[in-house]
Amino acid sequence: MLDSAKTRPEQSRPRGGDLLRIDGLTMHFPITKGMFRRQVGTIRAVDGISFEIPRVQTLALVGESGCGKSTAGRTILRLYDPTGGRIVFDGTEITGMAGETLRRLRPRMQMIFQDPQACLNPRMTVGSIVAEPLAEHGVAKGRRRRDRVRELLNAVGLNPKFADRYPHEFSGGQRQRIGIARAIALNPDFIVCDEPIAALDVSIQAQVVNLLQDLQAQLGLTYLFISHDLSMVRHIADRVAVMYLGKLVELAPRRALYAAPLHPYTQALLSAIPIPEPEAERRRTRIILKGDVPSPANPPSGCRFRTRCPVAFDRCAVEEPAWRKRDGERWVACHRVE
Repeated sequence: MLDSAKTRPEQSRPRGGDLLRIDGLTMHFPITKGMFRRQVGTIRAVDGISFEIPRVQTLALVGESGCGKSTAGRTILRLYDPTGGRIVFDGTEITGMAGETLRRLRPRMQMIFQDPQACLNPRMTVGSIVAEPLAEHGVAKGRRRRDRVRELLNAVGLNPKFADRYPHEFSGGQRQRIGIARAIALNPDFIVCDEPIAALDVSIQAQVVNLLQDLQAQLGLTYLFISHDLSMVRHIADRVAVMYLGKLVELAPRRALYAAPLHPYTQALLSAIPIPEPEAERRRTRIILKGDVPSPANPPSGCRFRTRCPVAFDRCAVEEPAWRKRDGERWVACHRVE
């Protein structure tokens, strides 16, 4: 069992309240052309999203590939400098934070990456990989550091004797466990899980999700869980935010969203989830969206989903739907739901 006091003895884990608040976050990338790199356009990867994540809860951010989920996660961690909006972490605005001040915050905000093969240095042993954040931030030395590495490997279900092996000697699921051990090495408060199960076999995905849930309960972690797999999100998320072309279209508690989705895009996504009962699967009505996702460099006017929406009407083309709070803790951006 992990002892959080070994890494940050002066800090306790308060319960309740919001650990993270995002207000109107935008991340735009310039499109340049020619020898002088003249800007000719803008990719609106993330375009004004707002949400909160309470402490020790999981918010799932879902949507099709290319909708801006991963960019949002990296911007929240300040791996990108946001174009606009506010990022408030544990009561402190970190939007413009830089230099040593930002570096001191890094241990509290970590990331688990999608591809466990690409994110592990093949020239480093597993022990060195897990110890890297400890060395970078000057946490523990010598035998204490080695003990901490063995403790972390044991916490994610790996034999501590594997510390001298290299990443290529492990399976995909084991490599992801190594990435998780590295992410929790500094005892963070908040972790962005960027599609951590997408590259794994179905039989291994549930094991990794169960591990993340166990670590959350044990260490008091708060997750932003990025995924396109709504069937798996159902088992780990407390709330679900649905993203389309840089915008949030719906946010709701997990049970409410799966029971009665309000936005047409959410309805289409949920209709694609297979039902593990042959009779119910035969009766399932799928909503097939027409066309392709538009380019974030040239999004449609009004509602961005209108070009594929089966219930769009004239107003959708000229007026962007407002992000409104509905019953309870539900939020939605759709003219049909007003």
